[in-house]
Amino acid sequence: MKVDLRILRFDPERDGTPHWESYELEAGPMDRVLDLLHAVKNGPDGTLTFRRSCGHGICGSDAMMINGRNRLACKARVDQIGRRISVAPLPGLPVVKDLVVDMDGFFAKYRGVRPFLINEAEEPERERRQSPEQRARYDDTTKCILCGACTSSCPSFWANPGYVGPAAIVNAHRFIFDSRDEAGDERLEILSDKDGVWRCRTIFNCVDACPRGINITRAILEVSSAIVERVS
Repeated sequence: MKVDLRILRFDPERDGTPHWESYELEAGPMDRVLDLLHAVKNGPDGTLTFRRSCGHGICGSDAMMINGRNRLACKARVDQIGRRISVAPLPGLPVVKDLVVDMDGFFAKYRGVRPFLINEAEEPERERRQSPEQRARYDDTTKCILCGACTSSCPSFWANPGYVGPAAIVNAHRFIFDSRDEAGDERLEILSDKDGVWRCRTIFNCVDACPRGINITRAILEVSSAIVERVS
């Protein structure tokens, strides 16, 4: 079938502002948007710039806005979207070129919540064990692949770039509720800041955007509840 692919292009060395360019391509219903982007880059325009790595929905590098929604290009198929497809970079983040955005600020906020296990107790002879129930407590938020789709879909983030964002909160949640971790209070203190969990307006854009199906809004509410319980 013929597919009309529109891409929001921007080359800082040539363009003053972003502009749309259209490409008519042959595609099958099971072709992915990532396949279409490769068809453009390998065919009519080798200057097209985008990120990709694994191509299987694991690395999260090819997150972009597709037909008005943040998705992974490697998971969005023609039969799901239709013959008219528009592709733009993730909103709310500085555009480096074409579909590539600057993720430095995103990862700085991620690192700021200390997203790693902290336990100062003497190392056990074997692993630090926990029950299946303790593991299940934070299972959902272990699925994050740091694609940025949730944070860049959030109106609170668009309006307040200082907001730590859903992705950082999700990764804090993963350790706050880990029975082996000892730094939960420290993370709750970080997220109780004015640019922490209180910026969330429970709009659920993040849940809709997440390619891993994480219930992000629920995780944010669980963290905010833990903050309230900590000070009450």
